[in-house]
Amino acid sequence: RLNQVFETHLPDIVFHAAAYKQVPMMEFHPEEAVKVNIFGTYNLALLAIKNQVEKVVFISTDKAVNPTSVMGATKRFAEFICSAFSHNSSTKFCSVRFGNVLGSRGSVIPIWTEQLKRGGPLTVTHQDMQRYIMTIPEAVALVLQASLKGNDGEVLVLDMGEPVRVYKLAEEFLKLHKIRPNQDVDI
Repeated sequence: RLNQVFETHLPDIVFHAAAYKQVPMMEFHPEEAVKVNIFGTYNLALLAIKNQVEKVVFISTDKAVNPTSVMGATKRFAEFICSAFSHNSSTKFCSVRFGNVLGSRGSVIPIWTEQLKRGGPLTVTHQDMQRYIMTIPEAVALVLQASLKGNDGEVLVLDMGEPVRVYKLAEEFLKLHKIRPNQDVDI
């Protein structure tokens, strides 16, 4: 199917965002993470080269830095694949790492919205957990920036601002809904 897409549409640039990204799910199903995140990237890279794509921009994650999870490790491995193929073909590859995107599938906002509909509580991984968080337009701008700057298998880590305490974000989420944190709804 992927080959059919390449042959039909003849892309010049491919933004490779297909991946499993939910950390807990990948810990329970590591074979799926390997199949999609590693072999999916490998297959896409082969077809990009075969179809003379000019550039592939791989969407990675900040969790690929010294990975401590299956998801982070598989994304890091996919970065290695992109780097290796870039050095041995006319197709250029680059990877871009960034943090959590508000409102994307699996992000905290849709999860908290569902938890709030059930009356709470909102769940956070840990009281002190920090994450780099950006909006969808900010994420798109970073990916487009990477498509212009990245070459030769580079892994780009673009400015994501300051990390945010997820607990503080949960408090702000409740306040936006005119709910008092840990009084009306627990975190």
